[in-house]
Parts: sequence; C-alpha cells; structure tokens
Amino acid sequence: MASASAAAPPVGAGPPVPGAPIVARRRMPVGAANGSVLPSAVDGAPIMHPGKLPPRLPWPDIGRLAKWSVSSFKFGFGAECLTDEDPDTFWHSDGPQPHFITVEFPRKVAIQKLCMYLSFPLDDSYTPATIAVRAGTGLVDLQDVRIMSVEKPDGWITFDVCTEPNEDGDGFKHVDAYVIQVIIIANHMNGKDTHVRGLKILGPVETKLKAYEEPFPFVSPRFRMYQCIR
Repeated sequence: MASASAAAPPVGAGPPVPGAPIVARRRMPVGAANGSVLPSAVDGAPIMHPGKLPPRLPWPDIGRLAKWSVSSFKFGFGAECLTDEDPDTFWHSDGPQPHFITVEFPRKVAIQKLCMYLSFPLDDSYTPATIAVRAGTGLVDLQDVRIMSVEKPDGWITFDVCTEPNEDGDGFKHVDAYVIQVIIIANHMNGKDTHVRGLKILGPVETKLKAYEEPFPFVSPRFRMYQCIR
C-alpha cells in the first residue's frame, strides 16, 4: 500500500494577494494509503475511502482466523475473491435474493467494524444498495445488529457493526460473536445477483501502555514482589 500523497493545489491557485482575507481550512486526519480520512464514530455513518487500494486503518484485520462461505457463487468467483487482496476480482452470487456472506470463527471474537469494497461504476446493477449485518454464537441464533443503505459507492466503505454508543461516548461498542453474516438485501437498479470486491473483518484497537505508563514499571525482583497483592 502506497503512502498518502499530498493533495494538489486547485487549478488557478497562486500566491495570496496582499490584503486579501485568509480562509482557514479544516484539518482532517489522513489514515489511509490512498489519502482517505480515518473513520469517525460520531454518528455511525459509513465512511467512504475512494480508490481500489484497501485503506490503512488502525483496527486489526481478524478475518484470516475464520472460515468463509457464501450463499451462492459462479465458478471462479467464490468466497476466496473477498479476501485475495485483488481489487479486480469479486464474489459473484448466482442464486435468489437475499445473498449473504458468512464468516465463522473457531472462538468468540470481538468485532468492531467491517470494511467492504463496492464499485457502482464497475458493477452497475450488481452493486449492493441495502446491507444488513447479523451476529451470534451460531447459524441458528443470528440477530440483526445493523442495517444500512449506500448510494452508488465506489471504494472501500468502513462502518461499525453496532450503533450502540460505548461507555466513554466517543465511539460504538464492539460485538462479541462466533459468527458474523453480511446480507445483501437489495442491489442498485433492482439488480438480482451481486458483486462484492473485498471484505475485511476488523477487531477493536488494542491500547498498549508505554513503559513509563505501566502501573508497576519495576524490573528488579525486589520491586516486582510488590506488583500484586499476595
């Protein structure tokens, strides 16, 4: 993934005119290799990262720990196309709606966000328009945790799987589950089959204390004996 490049100045821009007012520009943190903005958890709205390259995000990708399956697929366009890191391949469903992607973990995991690559310019009526997310301990007890709509997306979309605020009020809670399922309820232009070019399952960010922030930064045996109550 390439590093973010500086934005080019607008056409016609030149040196400031003496005496002209200076307009302050809102600074936004850049968190993706393609210059996208780090997702904000203020309102839970999905964040679009334009471009084919996956955004560089702080949340760990835990999808490699799971078994992936899909409701249907055309030969050569199966579940493996969702995780092959190739933006030019895609899962192509081949059956009645709704279409779904099922991700099963061998143990309970914490799931914070999903990141999907959808492209209306490339896929037209195959592009998902309404998406639901279900989670549970197994296939028999899955419950809806989020339903959302997207309008002609073109790029990677990052969104929280749950819209319930966390205890600090600065984000949203994660979901603890063995199974997570992404359901394509409807496509653009009433399309029947669907295309999804990439999908990542993201866990919560792990906060690591620095050495000087450790509650008991002792290294010698004499001091380490006081690290805990005996």
